[in-house]
Amino acid sequence: MKLKLIVLFSVLTTLSFSQNPKSILLLNGYLHIGNGDVIESALVGIRDNKIDVVLNSLATSYKKEEWDTIIDLEGKHIYPGFIAPNSTLGLTEIDAVRATRDFNEVGAFNPHVRTQIAYNVESKVISTVRTNGVLFAQATPRGGEISGTSSVMAMDGWNWEDATILADDGIHVNWPSSAVNYSEPGKDLTKNDGYVAAKKVIYDFFELSKVYAKGENDKIDIRLEAMIDCFKGNKRVYLHADDLQQLNDIIDFAKHFELNFPVIVGGYDSYLITRLLKDAKIPVMLGRTHSLPRNEEDPVDLPYRIPALLQEGGVLFCLQNEGDMEAMNARNLPFQAGTAMAYGLTEEQAIQSISLNACKIMGIDNEYGTLEVGKSATLFVSEGNAMDMRTNQVTLALIRGQFMSLDNSQKELYSKYQKKYKK
Repeated sequence: MKLKLIVLFSVLTTLSFSQNPKSILLLNGYLHIGNGDVIESALVGIRDNKIDVVLNSLATSYKKEEWDTIIDLEGKHIYPGFIAPNSTLGLTEIDAVRATRDFNEVGAFNPHVRTQIAYNVESKVISTVRTNGVLFAQATPRGGEISGTSSVMAMDGWNWEDATILADDGIHVNWPSSAVNYSEPGKDLTKNDGYVAAKKVIYDFFELSKVYAKGENDKIDIRLEAMIDCFKGNKRVYLHADDLQQLNDIIDFAKHFELNFPVIVGGYDSYLITRLLKDAKIPVMLGRTHSLPRNEEDPVDLPYRIPALLQEGGVLFCLQNEGDMEAMNARNLPFQAGTAMAYGLTEEQAIQSISLNACKIMGIDNEYGTLEVGKSATLFVSEGNAMDMRTNQVTLALIRGQFMSLDNSQKELYSKYQKKYKK
Protein backbone atom coordinates (compact mmCIF):
# COMPACT_ATOMS: atom_id res chain seq x y z
CA MET A 1 0.00 0.00 0.00
CA LYS A 2 1.36 3.41 -0.96
CA LEU A 3 2.48 5.43 2.07
CA LYS A 4 0.76 8.76 2.61
CA LEU A 5 2.33 11.45 4.78
CA ILE A 6 0.43 14.22 6.51
CA VAL A 7 3.12 16.47 7.93
CA LEU A 8 2.30 19.09 10.54
CA PHE A 9 4.53 22.15 10.36
CA SER A 10 5.69 21.73 13.95
CA VAL A 11 7.34 18.42 13.07
CA LEU A 12 8.36 19.32 9.54
CA THR A 13 12.02 18.92 10.37
CA THR A 14 11.48 15.18 10.58
CA LEU A 15 10.98 15.14 6.80
CA SER A 16 14.43 14.62 5.32
CA PHE A 17 15.38 16.85 2.40
CA SER A 18 16.54 13.69 0.64
CA GLN A 19 12.94 12.44 0.53
CA ASN A 20 11.34 13.76 -2.63
CA PRO A 21 7.73 12.62 -3.03
CA LYS A 22 6.10 12.88 -6.44
CA SER A 23 3.20 14.94 -5.14
CA ILE A 24 3.19 17.58 -2.39
CA LEU A 25 0.31 19.67 -1.09
CA LEU A 26 1.01 22.90 0.81
CA LEU A 27 -2.01 24.08 2.79
CA ASN A 28 -3.19 27.29 4.45
CA GLY A 29 -0.05 29.37 3.91
CA TYR A 30 -0.07 33.08 3.02
CA LEU A 31 0.97 32.87 -0.63
CA HIS A 32 2.94 35.62 -2.34
CA ILE A 33 2.53 34.50 -5.95
CA GLY A 34 5.26 36.88 -7.12
CA ASN A 35 3.27 38.72 -9.80
CA GLY A 36 1.68 41.16 -7.36
CA ASP A 37 -1.17 38.87 -6.28
CA VAL A 38 -1.57 37.14 -2.93
CA ILE A 39 -3.79 34.36 -1.58
CA GLU A 40 -4.20 34.69 2.18
CA SER A 41 -4.95 31.02 2.69
CA ALA A 42 -3.59 29.04 -0.21
CA LEU A 43 -3.57 25.49 -1.50
CA VAL A 44 -0.46 24.83 -3.59
CA GLY A 45 -0.12 21.43 -5.23
CA ILE A 46 3.15 20.13 -6.69
CA ARG A 47 3.44 17.15 -9.02
CA ASP A 48 6.57 15.93 -10.80
CA ASN A 49 8.52 19.02 -9.69
CA LYS A 50 6.01 21.44 -11.24
CA ILE A 51 3.28 23.54 -9.66
CA ASP A 52 0.05 21.75 -10.50
CA VAL A 53 -2.57 23.60 -8.44
CA VAL A 54 -2.86 27.10 -6.94
CA LEU A 55 -6.19 27.78 -5.24
CA ASN A 56 -7.80 29.31 -2.17
CA SER A 57 -7.76 26.57 0.45
CA LEU A 58 -10.85 27.98 2.20
CA ALA A 59 -12.94 27.48 -0.94
CA THR A 60 -11.41 24.23 -2.17
CA SER A 61 -11.79 20.63 -1.08
CA TYR A 62 -9.10 18.03 -1.62
CA LYS A 63 -8.65 14.30 -1.22
CA LYS A 64 -5.83 13.23 1.08
CA GLU A 65 -5.24 10.02 -0.83
CA GLU A 66 -4.27 11.97 -3.97
CA TRP A 67 -1.14 13.40 -2.36
CA ASP A 68 2.01 11.72 -1.07
CA THR A 69 2.83 14.56 1.33
CA ILE A 70 0.53 17.17 2.85
CA ILE A 71 2.08 20.06 4.81
CA ASP A 72 0.02 22.45 6.91
CA LEU A 73 1.52 25.97 6.75
CA GLU A 74 -1.06 27.94 8.66
CA GLY A 75 0.36 31.31 9.69
CA LYS A 76 3.44 30.92 7.47
CA HIS A 77 4.41 32.79 4.29
CA ILE A 78 5.14 31.12 0.94
CA TYR A 79 7.44 32.89 -1.54
CA PRO A 80 8.92 32.16 -4.95
CA GLY A 81 12.66 31.55 -4.66
CA PHE A 82 14.63 34.80 -4.54
CA ILE A 83 17.50 35.30 -6.97
CA ALA A 84 20.84 37.10 -6.65
CA PRO A 85 21.68 38.70 -10.03
CA ASN A 86 25.20 39.83 -10.95
CA SER A 87 26.88 37.88 -8.16
CA THR A 88 30.15 36.06 -7.54
CA LEU A 89 28.31 33.45 -5.46
CA GLY A 90 29.80 30.05 -6.20
CA LEU A 91 32.86 31.67 -7.78
CA THR A 92 34.59 32.74 -4.58
CA GLU A 93 34.88 31.31 -1.09
CA ILE A 94 37.20 33.66 0.81
CA ASP A 95 37.72 37.02 -0.89
CA ALA A 96 41.04 37.56 0.89
CA VAL A 97 42.46 34.28 -0.43
CA ARG A 98 43.26 34.53 -4.12
CA ALA A 99 43.21 30.77 -4.65
CA THR A 100 39.49 30.71 -3.83
CA ARG A 101 38.60 33.49 -6.29
CA ASP A 102 37.61 32.23 -9.72
CA PHE A 103 35.84 35.17 -11.32
CA ASN A 104 38.51 37.46 -12.78
CA GLU A 105 40.58 36.30 -15.76
CA VAL A 106 43.67 37.97 -17.23
CA GLY A 107 43.02 40.10 -20.31
CA ALA A 108 40.73 42.94 -21.40
CA PHE A 109 38.29 41.11 -23.71
CA ASN A 110 37.14 37.73 -22.41
CA PRO A 111 33.60 37.06 -23.70
CA HIS A 112 34.57 33.39 -24.10
CA VAL A 113 35.24 32.93 -20.36
CA ARG A 114 32.28 31.02 -18.87
CA THR A 115 31.37 31.10 -15.19
CA GLN A 116 29.13 28.05 -15.53
CA ILE A 117 32.03 25.60 -15.40
CA ALA A 118 33.69 27.43 -12.48
CA TYR A 119 30.59 27.31 -10.26
CA ASN A 120 31.23 25.46 -6.98
CA VAL A 121 28.08 23.78 -5.70
CA GLU A 122 29.91 22.71 -2.52
CA SER A 123 30.51 26.32 -1.42
CA LYS A 124 29.82 26.89 2.27
CA VAL A 125 28.86 30.45 1.41
CA ILE A 126 26.00 29.19 -0.76
CA SER A 127 24.58 27.14 2.11
CA THR A 128 24.39 30.24 4.33
CA VAL A 129 22.78 32.39 1.63
CA ARG A 130 19.98 30.02 0.72
CA THR A 131 18.78 29.86 4.34
CA ASN A 132 17.42 33.39 3.81
CA GLY A 133 15.41 32.39 0.74
CA VAL A 134 17.92 33.16 -2.02
CA LEU A 135 17.70 29.95 -4.03
CA PHE A 136 19.57 30.77 -7.24
CA ALA A 137 22.09 33.26 -8.57
CA GLN A 138 23.52 34.70 -11.73
CA ALA A 139 27.18 33.68 -11.43
CA THR A 140 28.98 36.65 -12.98
CA PRO A 141 32.61 37.29 -13.95
CA ARG A 142 34.57 40.46 -13.14
CA GLY A 143 37.44 42.47 -14.61
CA GLY A 144 38.55 43.82 -17.98
CA GLU A 145 36.48 45.61 -20.60
CA ILE A 146 34.45 42.44 -21.26
CA SER A 147 34.60 40.19 -18.20
CA GLY A 148 33.07 37.05 -19.68
CA THR A 149 29.78 35.18 -19.86
CA SER A 150 27.50 34.62 -16.88
CA SER A 151 25.12 31.73 -16.18
CA VAL A 152 22.09 31.38 -13.92
CA MET A 153 22.73 28.67 -11.34
CA ALA A 154 20.70 26.96 -8.61
CA MET A 155 21.91 26.94 -5.01
CA ASP A 156 21.84 23.17 -4.93
CA GLY A 157 23.00 20.26 -7.07
CA TRP A 158 25.58 17.50 -7.39
CA ASN A 159 27.77 19.49 -9.80
CA TRP A 160 27.72 22.57 -12.01
CA GLU A 161 25.83 20.75 -14.76
CA ASP A 162 23.12 19.75 -12.31
CA ALA A 163 22.90 23.29 -10.87
CA THR A 164 22.55 25.05 -14.21
CA ILE A 165 19.28 26.94 -14.74
CA LEU A 166 20.37 28.86 -17.85
CA ALA A 167 23.82 28.51 -19.38
CA ASP A 168 25.62 31.48 -20.91
CA ASP A 169 22.77 33.96 -20.52
CA GLY A 170 24.85 37.02 -21.44
CA ILE A 171 28.21 38.76 -21.68
CA HIS A 172 29.29 41.51 -19.27
CA VAL A 173 30.74 44.80 -20.48
CA ASN A 174 32.37 47.23 -18.05
CA TRP A 175 31.57 50.60 -19.59
CA PRO A 176 34.42 53.11 -19.12
CA SER A 177 33.90 55.78 -16.46
CA SER A 178 33.08 59.26 -17.69
CA ALA A 179 34.44 60.86 -14.50
CA VAL A 180 37.18 60.25 -11.94
CA ASN A 181 37.69 60.71 -8.18
CA TYR A 182 34.65 58.65 -7.12
CA SER A 183 36.91 56.65 -4.80
CA GLU A 184 38.39 59.76 -3.15
CA PRO A 185 35.96 61.28 -0.63
CA GLY A 186 36.05 65.05 -0.43
CA LYS A 187 37.45 65.54 -3.92
CA ASP A 188 35.39 67.04 -6.71
CA LEU A 189 34.56 64.86 -9.69
CA THR A 190 36.52 65.65 -12.80
CA LYS A 191 36.01 64.67 -16.41
CA ASN A 192 37.82 61.55 -17.57
CA ASP A 193 39.91 62.76 -20.50
CA GLY A 194 40.32 59.21 -21.76
CA TYR A 195 36.60 58.44 -21.83
CA VAL A 196 36.02 58.93 -25.56
CA ALA A 197 39.04 56.80 -26.49
CA ALA A 198 38.03 54.04 -24.07
CA LYS A 199 34.48 54.06 -25.42
CA LYS A 200 35.82 53.73 -28.97
CA VAL A 201 37.71 50.57 -28.00
CA ILE A 202 34.43 48.91 -27.02
CA TYR A 203 32.69 50.15 -30.17
CA ASP A 204 35.52 48.76 -32.29
CA PHE A 205 35.34 45.34 -30.63
CA PHE A 206 31.58 45.15 -31.17
CA GLU A 207 31.96 46.25 -34.80
CA LEU A 208 34.48 43.48 -35.35
CA SER A 209 32.21 40.98 -33.57
CA LYS A 210 29.20 42.01 -35.66
CA VAL A 211 31.10 41.44 -38.88
CA TYR A 212 32.34 38.08 -37.59
CA ALA A 213 28.79 37.07 -36.65
CA LYS A 214 27.77 37.29 -40.31
CA GLY A 215 29.89 34.18 -41.01
CA GLU A 216 32.29 33.24 -43.79
CA ASN A 217 35.37 33.51 -41.57
CA ASP A 218 38.64 31.90 -42.57
CA LYS A 219 39.77 31.37 -38.98
CA ILE A 220 37.96 30.59 -35.74
CA ASP A 221 38.32 33.21 -33.00
CA ILE A 222 36.92 31.90 -29.71
CA ARG A 223 36.41 35.42 -28.37
CA LEU A 224 34.32 36.46 -31.36
CA GLU A 225 32.50 33.11 -31.41
CA ALA A 226 31.20 33.94 -27.93
CA MET A 227 29.79 37.23 -29.26
CA ILE A 228 27.74 35.79 -32.12
CA ASP A 229 24.56 35.17 -30.12
CA CYS A 230 24.55 38.79 -28.91
CA PHE A 231 23.72 39.85 -32.47
CA LYS A 232 21.32 36.98 -33.12
CA GLY A 233 19.19 37.91 -30.10
CA ASN A 234 19.98 34.76 -28.11
CA LYS A 235 22.29 36.31 -25.53
CA ARG A 236 21.99 39.40 -23.37
CA VAL A 237 24.54 42.20 -23.16
CA TYR A 238 24.96 43.42 -19.58
CA LEU A 239 26.51 46.89 -19.48
CA HIS A 240 27.92 47.88 -16.10
CA ALA A 241 27.61 51.65 -15.56
CA ASP A 242 26.29 54.23 -13.06
CA ASP A 243 26.88 57.77 -14.32
CA LEU A 244 24.33 59.74 -16.30
CA GLN A 245 26.78 60.25 -19.19
CA GLN A 246 27.47 56.52 -19.32
CA LEU A 247 23.79 55.60 -19.29
CA ASN A 248 22.93 57.98 -22.10
CA ASP A 249 25.82 56.64 -24.17
CA ILE A 250 24.72 53.05 -23.51
CA ILE A 251 21.25 53.84 -24.88
CA ASP A 252 22.89 55.11 -28.07
CA PHE A 253 25.24 52.09 -28.14
CA ALA A 254 22.36 49.60 -27.87
CA LYS A 255 20.49 51.37 -30.65
CA HIS A 256 23.59 51.55 -32.88
CA PHE A 257 24.21 47.79 -32.68
CA GLU A 258 20.50 46.89 -32.62
CA LEU A 259 20.92 44.82 -29.48
CA ASN A 260 17.77 42.88 -28.62
CA PHE A 261 18.54 42.43 -24.92
CA PRO A 262 20.70 45.21 -23.46
CA VAL A 263 20.69 45.46 -19.65
CA ILE A 264 22.20 48.17 -17.46
CA VAL A 265 23.92 46.87 -14.33
CA GLY A 266 24.39 49.38 -11.51
CA GLY A 267 22.39 52.28 -12.89
CA TYR A 268 22.76 54.70 -9.98
CA ASP A 269 21.67 57.70 -12.09
CA SER A 270 18.96 55.74 -13.92
CA TYR A 271 16.20 57.49 -11.95
CA LEU A 272 17.07 60.68 -13.86
CA ILE A 273 16.26 59.20 -17.29
CA THR A 274 13.38 56.79 -16.64
CA ARG A 275 11.51 57.98 -19.76
CA LEU A 276 14.50 57.28 -22.00
CA LEU A 277 15.08 53.84 -20.48
CA LYS A 278 11.42 52.91 -20.73
CA ASP A 279 11.22 53.99 -24.37
CA ALA A 280 14.44 52.12 -25.17
CA LYS A 281 13.14 49.04 -23.28
CA ILE A 282 16.37 48.74 -21.32
CA PRO A 283 15.97 47.19 -17.85
CA VAL A 284 18.21 47.93 -14.88
CA MET A 285 19.89 45.62 -12.38
CA LEU A 286 20.07 48.24 -9.65
CA GLY A 287 23.03 48.40 -7.25
CA ARG A 288 22.81 48.00 -3.49
CA THR A 289 20.15 49.95 -1.67
CA HIS A 290 22.27 49.56 1.47
CA SER A 291 24.92 52.04 0.37
CA LEU A 292 25.92 55.68 0.78
CA PRO A 293 24.96 58.32 -1.80
CA ARG A 294 27.36 58.38 -4.75
CA ASN A 295 27.44 62.17 -5.13
CA GLU A 296 28.08 64.72 -2.40
CA GLU A 297 24.93 66.70 -3.21
CA ASP A 298 22.61 63.66 -3.20
CA PRO A 299 20.04 63.19 -0.41
CA VAL A 300 21.28 60.72 2.18
CA ASP A 301 18.32 58.40 1.55
CA LEU A 302 18.54 58.43 -2.27
CA PRO A 303 19.88 54.85 -2.61
CA TYR A 304 16.85 53.66 -0.62
CA ARG A 305 14.41 55.56 -2.86
CA ILE A 306 15.78 54.78 -6.33
CA PRO A 307 13.79 51.49 -6.66
CA ALA A 308 10.52 53.36 -6.08
CA LEU A 309 11.56 56.07 -8.54
CA LEU A 310 12.22 53.46 -11.23
CA GLN A 311 8.93 51.75 -10.43
CA GLU A 312 7.10 55.05 -10.78
CA GLY A 313 8.88 55.70 -14.08
CA GLY A 314 7.80 52.35 -15.53
CA VAL A 315 11.34 50.94 -15.83
CA LEU A 316 11.78 47.19 -15.40
CA PHE A 317 14.37 46.70 -12.65
CA CYS A 318 15.64 44.24 -10.10
CA LEU A 319 17.98 44.50 -7.12
CA GLN A 320 21.52 43.13 -6.98
CA ASN A 321 24.35 43.20 -4.49
CA GLU A 322 27.65 43.93 -6.28
CA GLY A 323 30.33 45.34 -3.97
CA ASP A 324 32.46 44.41 -1.00
CA MET A 325 31.92 40.84 0.21
CA GLU A 326 29.07 40.48 -2.26
CA ALA A 327 28.94 36.68 -2.16
CA MET A 328 28.57 36.54 1.63
CA ASN A 329 26.26 39.56 1.72
CA ALA A 330 23.90 38.07 -0.87
CA ARG A 331 22.00 36.67 2.10
CA ASN A 332 20.93 40.26 2.84
CA LEU A 333 19.25 40.69 -0.55
CA PRO A 334 15.74 40.21 0.94
CA PHE A 335 16.48 42.95 3.46
CA GLN A 336 17.59 45.33 0.71
CA ALA A 337 14.18 44.74 -0.84
CA GLY A 338 12.68 45.43 2.58
CA THR A 339 14.45 48.79 2.70
CA ALA A 340 13.11 49.63 -0.76
CA MET A 341 9.66 48.71 0.54
CA ALA A 342 10.08 51.13 3.45
CA TYR A 343 10.96 53.88 0.95
CA GLY A 344 8.15 53.62 -1.56
CA LEU A 345 7.66 50.14 -3.00
CA THR A 346 4.65 48.07 -2.01
CA GLU A 347 5.37 44.71 -0.39
CA GLU A 348 4.59 42.76 -3.55
CA GLN A 349 6.64 45.13 -5.72
CA ALA A 350 9.58 44.60 -3.37
CA ILE A 351 9.18 40.82 -3.72
CA GLN A 352 9.09 41.16 -7.51
CA SER A 353 12.34 43.13 -7.42
CA ILE A 354 14.20 40.02 -6.25
CA SER A 355 12.12 37.36 -8.00
CA LEU A 356 9.95 37.90 -11.09
CA ASN A 357 11.67 41.07 -12.32
CA ALA A 358 15.10 39.47 -12.15
CA CYS A 359 13.80 36.40 -13.97
CA LYS A 360 12.27 38.58 -16.71
CA ILE A 361 15.53 40.45 -17.20
CA MET A 362 17.52 37.21 -17.48
CA GLY A 363 14.93 35.44 -19.62
CA ILE A 364 13.89 32.64 -17.27
CA ASP A 365 10.46 33.95 -16.25
CA ASN A 366 8.67 31.21 -18.22
CA GLU A 367 9.82 28.74 -15.52
CA TYR A 368 10.76 30.81 -12.47
CA GLY A 369 9.89 33.97 -10.57
CA THR A 370 6.26 33.28 -9.71
CA LEU A 371 4.28 30.44 -8.16
CA GLU A 372 1.84 29.77 -10.97
CA VAL A 373 0.52 26.56 -12.48
CA GLY A 374 3.01 24.98 -14.87
CA LYS A 375 6.10 26.65 -13.43
CA SER A 376 8.98 25.08 -11.56
CA ALA A 377 8.30 24.33 -7.89
CA THR A 378 11.09 26.59 -6.62
CA LEU A 379 9.89 28.21 -3.41
CA PHE A 380 10.45 28.63 0.29
CA VAL A 381 8.40 29.03 3.45
CA SER A 382 9.15 31.62 6.14
CA GLU A 383 7.75 32.04 9.63
CA GLY A 384 6.99 35.68 8.78
CA ASN A 385 7.83 38.46 6.34
CA ALA A 386 10.96 37.31 4.51
CA MET A 387 12.07 40.90 3.87
CA ASP A 388 12.33 41.69 7.57
CA MET A 389 15.41 40.32 9.33
CA ARG A 390 13.38 39.88 12.50
CA THR A 391 10.86 37.52 10.89
CA ASN A 392 12.82 35.92 8.03
CA GLN A 393 12.93 32.38 9.39
CA VAL A 394 13.08 29.96 6.48
CA THR A 395 11.87 26.52 7.53
CA LEU A 396 11.26 24.78 4.19
CA ALA A 397 12.62 25.21 0.69
CA LEU A 398 12.31 23.42 -2.63
CA ILE A 399 14.40 23.87 -5.75
CA ARG A 400 12.79 22.42 -8.87
CA GLY A 401 10.47 20.36 -6.68
CA GLN A 402 13.23 18.84 -4.55
CA PHE A 403 13.41 19.40 -0.79
CA MET A 404 16.60 21.21 0.10
CA SER A 405 18.70 21.07 3.25
CA LEU A 406 18.71 24.31 5.23
CA ASP A 407 21.68 23.33 7.36
CA ASN A 408 24.92 25.32 7.16
CA SER A 409 28.17 25.72 9.05
CA GLN A 410 26.90 28.74 10.97
CA LYS A 411 23.89 26.82 12.27
CA GLU A 412 26.18 23.94 13.24
CA LEU A 413 28.43 26.26 15.25
CA TYR A 414 25.42 27.90 16.91
CA SER A 415 24.10 24.51 17.97
CA LYS A 416 27.52 23.38 19.15
CA TYR A 417 28.15 26.35 21.42
CA GLN A 418 24.56 26.54 22.59
CA LYS A 419 24.99 23.03 24.00
CA LYS A 420 28.31 23.94 25.56
CA TYR A 421 26.98 26.87 27.56
CA LYS A 422 23.83 25.08 28.66
CA LYS A 423 25.93 22.77 30.81
